[in-house]
Formats: sequence, structure tokens, C-alpha cells
Amino acid sequence: MAELTVLEQKISYFKIDDEDYISITDMLKSKDGNFFVSDWLRNRNTIEFLGIWEEIHNPNFNYGEFAIIKSQAGLNSYKISVKEWVEKTNAIGIMSKAGKYGGTYAHKDIAFEFGMWISPKFKLLLIKEFERLKAEEQQQLGWNAKRESSKINYRIHTDAIKQNLVPMELTKEQINYIYAEEADVLNMALFGMTAKEWRSNNPKLNGNIRDYATINELICLANLENLNAVFIMMV
Repeated sequence: MAELTVLEQKISYFKIDDEDYISITDMLKSKDGNFFVSDWLRNRNTIEFLGIWEEIHNPNFNYGEFAIIKSQAGLNSYKISVKEWVEKTNAIGIMSKAGKYGGTYAHKDIAFEFGMWISPKFKLLLIKEFERLKAEEQQQLGWNAKRESSKINYRIHTDAIKQNLVPMELTKEQINYIYAEEADVLNMALFGMTAKEWRSNNPKLNGNIRDYATINELICLANLENLNAVFIMMV
């Protein structure tokens, strides 16, 4: 379960079918006074908004039950829980979860609208923080893809070394030395240091020098490995 923070309040969110759902139970803690999600659901504008959202995203939405709820929304006697809303209308935009991270979760579109009920400032800060986290996620996905590409090219690179630079009579230790030496040629060209020097300079970091490369460095590394493999096979 991931988290974001708005006005020092930690808010959980998770994905369902690649769609983000945010805890409006956590969000509610930032609203002044003793309020419940059901108080928000009593508002006629809330019901109209939820109905429009479901109309756009939910082919199984129960319009008959929705019409009955909408006709009662705003009346002093009207009250509905999230569970009742979901059961009566087959809604998918808002849901209740049990367990450790239990509470009411809403699709991000609905959560942003709920944020306005807390305060305009809260809504704007929520959107800004959510967009920041999404940008970080995309950047990490891009890095992971480039790292995997670099690993594939490393295999091509080592295969070229094995086929063209490693004599059959060498020991395993001597062969590993040749691999490391060729890898360090690229490390020096790109990072300005060998793998051993990086480990010496960063004793508390796990992994290797390439695990901490930027996306641009990984792209360059993949290209260098391809080029070096071609040059080796030309020997």
C-alpha cells in the first residue's frame, strides 16, 4: 500500500486494474470538526457527481436505484452509507475495505472532488502531490526498463568477450578477470572509475556502480556495450 502526504496527513492509495484509489477515510482526518464520509454522501451535488462518474466509467451502473437515491438526496431524513451506495447502484468509483488498511477508498477523480469538500487548499495540494508521485513512478519505470536493456546488452558484451578474447586454457579466475577488465573499460569511459573504486568509495551501498546510474547513463552504457561487442568481434 503506497502513501502520499498532504498537510502532514498520510493518505494511503492503491491500484485496481491500473486505476488509482485513494483513502478518503485518511483524507477526512484533515477536515475540521467531527464528520463522516456519509455526511458527504448526503449532499445532492455529491450524488449527482458520483452518478455522472459512474455513467462514464461503469456499464453496469444501476440507474433505477440511482434515480431513487438522487430524488432523496439533500432531504433531512436522507442518509446513505458507502456500502449501501455500492450495493444499490453497483458503483465502482467508491468502495469500503476491511483489514489493516481498511476504510473508504475512492477513484482518484472522486477523491479529488472529496478533497474540495475538505477545503480548496487541500484539493489543490492533493492533486499536486499525487501528480508528483506519479511522475516519480514513471521515472522509475523508465529507469527499470533501461537497466534491463543494459543487462541484456551486458550479456551480448560478455558473449563477444568469451568468443573472441578468452583462450580455452585459462582458469575461471583468469576468465572472470578478463570480463571485469572489459567492463571497467566502459565504467571508466562513462563513470570515470572502475567497479572496485566505486565499491571503495561507497561501502554502505548495495549493488554495483550500474545500479546507481541515471537513465541517460544507462542509455549510453547500453550503446557502449553494443559498440564494444562489435569491436571485439572484429578483432
